[in-house]
Amino acid sequence: MKASKMRDMSKEDLILEESELRKQLFRLRFQAASGQLESAPKMRGIRRDIARIVTVLKEMDQKN
Repeated sequence: MKASKMRDMSKEDLILEESELRKQLFRLRFQAASGQLESAPKMRGIRRDIARIVTVLKEMDQKN
Protein backbone atom coordinates (compact mmCIF):
# COMPACT_ATOMS: atom_id res chain seq x y z
CA MET A 1 0.00 0.00 0.00
CA LYS A 2 1.27 3.45 -0.83
CA ALA A 3 1.89 6.07 1.84
CA SER A 4 -0.48 8.50 0.12
CA LYS A 5 -3.37 6.06 0.63
CA MET A 6 -2.32 5.55 4.23
CA ARG A 7 -2.41 9.28 4.88
CA ASP A 8 -6.07 9.31 3.80
CA MET A 9 -6.97 6.59 6.33
CA SER A 10 -8.01 7.33 9.90
CA LYS A 11 -5.69 6.66 12.80
CA GLU A 12 -7.84 3.77 14.03
CA ASP A 13 -7.81 2.14 10.59
CA LEU A 14 -4.04 2.44 10.42
CA ILE A 15 -3.61 0.84 13.83
CA LEU A 16 -5.91 -1.99 12.82
CA GLU A 17 -4.04 -2.49 9.54
CA GLU A 18 -0.71 -2.54 11.39
CA SER A 19 -1.89 -5.25 13.77
CA GLU A 20 -3.15 -7.37 10.86
CA LEU A 21 0.16 -7.00 9.03
CA ARG A 22 2.10 -7.93 12.17
CA LYS A 23 -0.01 -11.10 12.53
CA GLN A 24 0.59 -11.91 8.88
CA LEU A 25 4.34 -11.34 9.29
CA PHE A 26 4.38 -13.64 12.33
CA ARG A 27 2.72 -16.41 10.29
CA LEU A 28 5.22 -15.95 7.46
CA ARG A 29 8.15 -16.07 9.88
CA PHE A 30 6.77 -19.27 11.33
CA GLN A 31 6.48 -20.76 7.83
CA ALA A 32 10.04 -19.71 7.03
CA ALA A 33 11.35 -21.35 10.19
CA SER A 34 9.56 -24.59 9.39
CA GLY A 35 10.69 -24.55 5.75
CA GLN A 36 7.22 -24.10 4.28
CA LEU A 37 7.54 -20.52 3.06
CA GLU A 38 6.45 -20.14 -0.55
CA SER A 39 6.91 -16.40 -1.09
CA ALA A 40 9.98 -14.93 0.61
CA PRO A 41 9.68 -11.45 -0.99
CA LYS A 42 6.23 -11.11 0.58
CA MET A 43 7.87 -10.79 4.02
CA ARG A 44 9.91 -7.85 2.80
CA GLY A 45 6.82 -6.10 1.46
CA ILE A 46 4.92 -6.60 4.70
CA ARG A 47 7.82 -5.24 6.75
CA ARG A 48 7.93 -2.18 4.52
CA ASP A 49 4.17 -1.65 4.82
CA ILE A 50 4.45 -1.81 8.62
CA ALA A 51 7.26 0.76 8.50
CA ARG A 52 5.16 3.03 6.30
CA ILE A 53 2.22 2.80 8.69
CA VAL A 54 4.42 3.60 11.68
CA THR A 55 5.84 6.60 9.82
CA VAL A 56 2.40 7.93 8.88
CA LEU A 57 1.17 7.45 12.46
CA LYS A 58 4.15 9.45 13.77
CA GLU A 59 3.44 12.18 11.23
CA MET A 60 -0.17 12.34 12.46
CA ASP A 61 0.97 12.62 16.07
CA GLN A 62 3.35 15.46 15.24
CA LYS A 63 0.65 17.45 13.44
CA ASN A 64 -1.64 17.34 16.47
